[in-house]
Parts: sequence; C-alpha cells; structure tokens
Amino acid sequence: MLKISVIIVNYNVVYFLEQCLNAVKKAIAHTNGEVIIVDNNSVDGSVAMVQSKFSEYILIANKQNRGFSYANNQALKMAQGEYCLLLNPDTVVEEDTFKKVVAFMDNHPEAGGLGVKMIDGKGNFLPESKRGLPTPIVAFYKVFGIAALFPKSKRFGKYHLGYLDKDQTHEIEILSGAFMLMRKSVLLETGLLDEDFFMYGEDIDLSYRILKAGYKNYYYPETRIIHYKGESTKKSSINYVFVFYNAMIIFARKHFSHKNARLFSFLINIAIYLRAGTAILTRFIRKMLLPITEAMLIFGTMFLLVEYWEKNVKYIHGGQYPNQLLEIVIPVYILTWLSSVWLIGGYDKPVKIKNIFKGIGVGTAIILVAYALIPENLRFSRALILLGALVAFGILLATRLLLHVLNFSGYQIGKSQLKRILIVGSYEESKRVAELLEKTRVGTSKVLLLSTDTAENNNSPHFVGNLGQLEESILIHKIDEVIFCAKNISSQKIIDLMSGLVQTDVDFKIAPPESLFLVGSNSIESSGDLYVIDINSITKPENRRNKRLFDITASLILLFCSPILLFQVEEKIGFLKNIFYVITGIKSWVGYHSDKQKDENTFNPLPQIKNGVLFPSDAISSSPIKNNIKLNFLYSKDYTVFQDIKIVLSALRKTGRQN
Repeated sequence: MLKISVIIVNYNVVYFLEQCLNAVKKAIAHTNGEVIIVDNNSVDGSVAMVQSKFSEYILIANKQNRGFSYANNQALKMAQGEYCLLLNPDTVVEEDTFKKVVAFMDNHPEAGGLGVKMIDGKGNFLPESKRGLPTPIVAFYKVFGIAALFPKSKRFGKYHLGYLDKDQTHEIEILSGAFMLMRKSVLLETGLLDEDFFMYGEDIDLSYRILKAGYKNYYYPETRIIHYKGESTKKSSINYVFVFYNAMIIFARKHFSHKNARLFSFLINIAIYLRAGTAILTRFIRKMLLPITEAMLIFGTMFLLVEYWEKNVKYIHGGQYPNQLLEIVIPVYILTWLSSVWLIGGYDKPVKIKNIFKGIGVGTAIILVAYALIPENLRFSRALILLGALVAFGILLATRLLLHVLNFSGYQIGKSQLKRILIVGSYEESKRVAELLEKTRVGTSKVLLLSTDTAENNNSPHFVGNLGQLEESILIHKIDEVIFCAKNISSQKIIDLMSGLVQTDVDFKIAPPESLFLVGSNSIESSGDLYVIDINSITKPENRRNKRLFDITASLILLFCSPILLFQVEEKIGFLKNIFYVITGIKSWVGYHSDKQKDENTFNPLPQIKNGVLFPSDAISSSPIKNNIKLNFLYSKDYTVFQDIKIVLSALRKTGRQN
C-alpha cells in the first residue's frame, strides 16, 4: 500500500501549479506515494503543461468546474495512499515535508488530520496555519475585530489560536485546506468532503467531523510550506466575501443547534454587508480619491478665477456671469480635462508628467471645438478655458509633487522606478534567469548575482558574494528583490532564507528550472507577482483601457448604423446580441481564436482577455490560416487599438458571429 496520496486541485493557475509540482516531485521521492492532479476545466494551458512536464502523475481533466469539494472527492475515491494530502496549487513544500508528516502520523495513531506551518511569499507566518472552531461567539469576536485587537487572548483569539506558540506542536480544531493531511481510514469513517461547499468552508466541515469521530487534529511546525494565498481567488473581491461567508452559514446550519445556527447566520450576514461595503468603499476610494480631490481643487481655483475675471476684466462696469457658468459649464470643463488625462494615462503609475500635459491639451482641444458649436448664450470666455487649462495642469502637477514628497508608492517623480535585483544560484542558471528578466516587462536598474557555491564565488568575478552573505549583499547593494534559482537551492533552504529575512524589506521570487517565468507573491492584491516571458503588450493598463474604449465606441457606431448593416451581416440576430454583449463587457469585438481541440494539447498560455466576436485571422482575406496560435501570440504581443479597427472593418459581415 502506498504511504501518501498527494491531491492537487487546479483552476487557472498554471504557473503556480508548475512550481508546486516541481517541489512535490522532490518531496515525493523521499516516501512511497502518488500524485493526483484534478484540473477544473482551466483555460490557461494547465492540462497540457501537466501532460508535457509531469506525465508520470495521475491527471483528471474535468470538462466543467463543479467545485473544489467535488474535484477533491474525485481524487480521494481513487487514492491508494494510507494518508491523503489535499494540497493547494499555490504552495511550495520542503523536500522532507512528506517524509516528516507521514512519520508523525505513524507515531500518533490518534491523529485524524494534520496541518503544517505556513508562510506567505514574504516569509511571514500565516495565522490560518492553526485555527479554532468558528462557534457563534468566536465568529462574533472575529467579525467585529475584537480578535484582531487581542490576537493572543485565550478568550478573544480563538479563531487563529494566537495564544498557541507557532513553533510548537499543538492539538487544534480546524485544519487549513491549503495543506490538509488525513488518514484514509478516518475519511472512510467520516465521509469525504461535503459537496454543498463549492469552494470555501469544506476544510472546516471535514476537520470538525474528524473531531466528532473521536480523532485529533494537529498543528505540526517541524516542516513548513510557502502558501501564496489568494492567487486563484482574490480575497478583496465582493464575490469572495459572499461565497466565503455563505459557506460559514452552511456549516452553522449543518453542525450547530437551530438557535445557535440562527445567531451565527445573523452575525455572518452582518459580516457580509460590512465586508462587502468596506471592499466597495475601499476600492472606490483607492481609485477615485485623487481625481475627486483634484476636481475639487480645480473647481475652487476656477471659482476664484471667475470672480476675479468677472470684476476686473469682463464686467468692469457692472454685471456678472450667469449661474450656468459655475453650475454646469465649469464642471463639464473639469470632467473633460480629467477624463482626457485618465485616457492618456495621466493616472497610471509610475507618474509621467508628459501624460498629464497631453491629457490637459487634448481636453482643452475638445472643449474649444465644442465651444465653437454650442449656443451663443453658453459661450462665456475662451480666455477662461485657456486659464482653466493652466490651472488644471498646475494643480495636477502640484498634487503629484506633494505625493512625491510624501513618498507615496508609484508617485516618485524623477526617481527611478527600476528594481535592483539579486539572483541567487549557479552562474549558468543565474545567467539564464537574468536573460529571462530582460525579456519580460519588469524594469531593472541593476542585476547582481549571488553564488550558492563558495568555491564558484571565489573563482568567478561574476558574483558579489555567496549564500552566507545574502543579508549583507541585500543591505549594501540596496536590493529590492531576490530571485532564488530552484534548480540550485532546495525548497527548505529557500524557506529558511525567506523566514530569516523578514526584517529586510525585499520581495522574493522563485525561478523554477527550465521554465520561462518567475513566481512570487508580495500581497494578494499585487499585479506584479508573476513575471512571464511570453507576451505583455496587451496587459498594459493603457492598452486594456484603449481596447475597452474602442469596444464601446465601435458598438455605438455599429448600433447607429445598424439599419444599413443589418442587410450586410451574415447573422442579423447575432449582430444585435453581440452589440449588447460588448457594451456590457461580456465580450470584446476582437479576441483570441479558440481551437478547443488544439488548445487542449498546447501549452501556450496568453494573457487573459474577454472572448471575442472576431479573431486576428479575420483581418486576412486570403487562404485559411493554419497557425491561429501564432496569430493570437502576435496580436497579444504587439497590440494596438488600430489592430482592432482593422479587424472589425475587414470582417464587418462576420460581426454577427455567435461563438
């Protein structure tokens, strides 16, 4: 009988999955086990990657996503191991992790389940490594923030058991679904995961059933894993709030008395609205605080300017501007200026003063053109428009300078936004990673190499030091990011180094061997956690914004021209449907060509964009294109909005296509 069955359920996190499997491959070599991967109908090439690089493992490729619990149960039913480990794809295990946890379970027959010490991508301990049962009172302390105020209190800190030493083995109540080791015989007794839980809460439910069956759950810190936490589901999203807390309600109704379940549900519903409201408000403030502040400052300055112009220039002998100037016209001017700045990229980070200047210029041109077309009674003064443009530019510049002085992230004007990167590994592997960095969009001001071999370091001028000098190298060379070459350094050593450098303000990435990407995680909301060599142009904020703007503009034009175009398009009902789908953001006018049969056998992931009505190949009227994958690649790599214009104009007859 096999000792351990490692079960990994994947959904659209191919890069994290590959790194996870590289670590699993090393760890499974130290024990007798099997690996089962269940893919929940991913569209990012995950299945093809597993088939090409890890063909020795069992792969279940689902054609629909029926949830995390269902997928795990598929694997659990066929697992041959004495122990079953549910492992998240966004994790990295140490080389001896499986060996150690199996030995612990062998020595503790009373143990039904086991969890390990988890750290995040910055090397910080994750409190969810050990959790208590979320009873109504525990949920109350958690929901209303009392647990966060007193994390080490035995009364208030029960959710994360903060009063227990994170470096000691303890009996706990709830295991984390990111690493959940269970005895197969216990699972046969308690039953598998409850499929009523689609994505969250199933670990709490199963942990509790293990306890009710008379077994113990343990927190075991003698081995550690990296858990990148939240890559496949962004935990700041509204969807996460509703799905997670509704899972808690399902758990309460299943295991608590009717009275306690009602109280728990009441608390959870309060939590849902608090968290959802907070998430919406935080997102709105984060995006709109700066433009709203600038709009108010521009309006206040324009108000004073109008007062001065009115008394000293326009109406020296008496009179005043109509109320419409301040109530309607000036706000429209401000909206035009700021919208133009946004479209040009004046609100993107890092700050580019030229984009602000261009945006104000474009906005002013739009206002002057409109000025010539509007009724005479709304034409107040061209001079006010030009002076207002100077005011708007001055205020936007002043706010950026203030944010620069206050050292807000992304607003450092004239200060290099390029990273100083330290690559840790052998010379050949470090050189490969350095070349990979050059081909990604990440900006670097300096790339230094640190040797994992003291002898190699002594004999080579390419290295600044060896592994024992990591911390000094970071401080002396003012390093922003450290990249570990997994080919030369064990997962255990990487975790040791990350945990030991938590006081140093650096980010970490891991370069899997023979792969064209680097994986890391600075925060669950970070968009820069993954460096991919393939294509990046279409993922730039300005290109995404321009693509969406084109979709809306083209939809309105097509709708206006629809009485004529309906006689030309091949599918008339589909044409009208597609206009609706594109305006509402369900589709884009142009997307990747999808050949499902070929895509399933091809590992060539592209940046995610909306499904398209038309494809890059539609711009070519000659013989059918044999290599749509290459066309998709080129479209993504060298994207401009003019490509979309060309494709739509070339394939107007096909705009009713229903994919």
